[in-house]
Amino acid sequence: MVMVLLWLTRSPGFVPGWAALFPHQSGYITDATVALLLGVLFFIVPAYGPSRNYEAMISWKEFQASMPWTVALLVGGGFALAEGAKESGLSLWVAELLTPLGDLPVLATITIACIIVTTVTEVASNAATTTIFLPILSPLAEAIHVNPLYVLIPTTLCTSFSFLLPVSNPPNAVVFAYGHITIMDMVKAGIGVNVIGVLSVLLAMATWGAPLFSLDTYPDWAPVLPGFNTTAP
Repeated sequence: MVMVLLWLTRSPGFVPGWAALFPHQSGYITDATVALLLGVLFFIVPAYGPSRNYEAMISWKEFQASMPWTVALLVGGGFALAEGAKESGLSLWVAELLTPLGDLPVLATITIACIIVTTVTEVASNAATTTIFLPILSPLAEAIHVNPLYVLIPTTLCTSFSFLLPVSNPPNAVVFAYGHITIMDMVKAGIGVNVIGVLSVLLAMATWGAPLFSLDTYPDWAPVLPGFNTTAP
């Protein structure tokens, strides 16, 4: 409860949070700071009352024995892979490969983008996949004069379809770390979920999604490129 309360009050937005007490260290005050702080307290707070010898709630030996290091390495590797793709220029190379999508029908463009994003999010975190692809797909939608949300909403939803591999997200890694299932078991169970998820997103965008988000009109906030009619859908 304390952790959740500190997360909610760190920087709520409508009022200054407790992070404002450290203006010169604002870049270091994140949700991870709260988790680490409370984690360290377990090594300090005594497990018993003052009438007994001091013993922390958790010792380093106990922590090493129970810590699922496999999960940390799998998840950390996914974040490192995404950061490496950005720093090495791989994301720019992917952007160049996606340029021909602008010549296809809009629904085909969205379908291919969703499939690519769903594939990449299996080896990178959801946030990292979004960071890589959304800056690529938004200009692509503007270039073909389509509401950027028409492309960005389904692809953002597809970044959550990470069900195939342990590295895809922390819950997958936790389940895999217990050793009762293999990677192939996860792939067999997850491939159908991925297919159903992508098809559901495409169906939603082709039916009620468009009128709900006014996707058939080009928004005022999106740039209008030369040669296009500002009222054309």
